[in-house]
Amino acid sequence: MNTQALTFEVAADTFQEDVIDRSRTLPVVILFWAEQVPESVQMRDTFLALVEQYAGKFVLGLADVARDQTLAQHLRVQGLPSLRIVNDGQIVDQKDGPQDESVLRDLLDTLTMSSTDKMADQLAALIAGGNVESALLLVRQALLEEPNNNDFKVEYADLLVRDDQLDAAKKLLADIPEDFAGRKRPAMRLALAQEVQEYPALDELQTALETEPDNLQLRYQTALRLVTGYEYEPALEMCLGIVQADRNYEDELGRTTMIRIFELLEKENPLLGQYRRRMFTFLH
Repeated sequence: MNTQALTFEVAADTFQEDVIDRSRTLPVVILFWAEQVPESVQMRDTFLALVEQYAGKFVLGLADVARDQTLAQHLRVQGLPSLRIVNDGQIVDQKDGPQDESVLRDLLDTLTMSSTDKMADQLAALIAGGNVESALLLVRQALLEEPNNNDFKVEYADLLVRDDQLDAAKKLLADIPEDFAGRKRPAMRLALAQEVQEYPALDELQTALETEPDNLQLRYQTALRLVTGYEYEPALEMCLGIVQADRNYEDELGRTTMIRIFELLEKENPLLGQYRRRMFTFLH
């Protein structure tokens, strides 16, 4: 990536074209600096490295206050270094004074995050709080704005299953290409939800297991009930017990069910690595 193509000198007479108009395509970070202020030179050097690392996700405008103070005065810059963040034609944030690189990275990550990533963060918080209804409203609104966004459709289908709207989820999944990344998660959640409808309630299964602890079919049904209740760790533990008892039971049902559960977990979930390793140990 050519750093020079992502960095430019900001001038008052070309501000509209270089900053405002450009910010409708990419976020623009304006750094007010001067060679006489070491902290601002250091921040300039940091940003020159960051603009290359972020590979075209934002552009950097450098405003040398020692050369021209017009723009700094217009934007009420009180000291150096100073930042103004322009996105979609508006100043959306500012930072005054020296900033650590970690602070700048957090700022850039938020600024350059895609609509899908932003929504994913909001969804994670709502789901963790058990607020599926608000999560559904959030994704429904996003789909109104971007009706062809398959990432949004995937999240909506997943939430529909969570809300027990299985027919609606099935219909939506049919509208998402089968090879689309992420589709496996709601498709797997739907398949498990449909299968588990035939099984007794969780408390009945757990009572039955107390009487027949070696009944592998009961263990399997209990695991699926736990999964549909989002209790992934005890479900994986139950499947691991099937693998330990009889790895070949029902065409390796314990192992294949663990793999199905893995499809429901986010990549950063520590259960993935933990239970993959444990499964491998028992199988080998």
